[in-house]
Amino acid sequence: MQYTFERHSDTIGIFQLEGNLIGERDGMELTDVTNEELQDGLRYFVIDLSQLQHINSSGLGALTMLLTKIRKKEGELVLVQPSDYIRNLLVITKLDRIFTIYASVEDAVAALEAT
Repeated sequence: MQYTFERHSDTIGIFQLEGNLIGERDGMELTDVTNEELQDGLRYFVIDLSQLQHINSSGLGALTMLLTKIRKKEGELVLVQPSDYIRNLLVITKLDRIFTIYASVEDAVAALEAT
């Protein structure tokens, strides 16, 4: 998996994931960046899945762990534009009930800015 991270504002950060989120190492990289950004005051995270091709149980576990970690710091993590395949996995695993999913990064940022 490849990813980029950018700070949109003082409180919102955006991950863009590409490729496959299938291993523990991928999740650890996201966790490390998230921990650093939480320490620096970020509270809201957007994960753009539009370029993610595949995710397995390890990847879903990593996203769930990030969500829990961020919510414990009174923040929020939202997902953007999962493929039909990934959205179906979220539905099957019922994770669509705990993650908020937006159609675009712009919609996600606007919603987080309004909180």
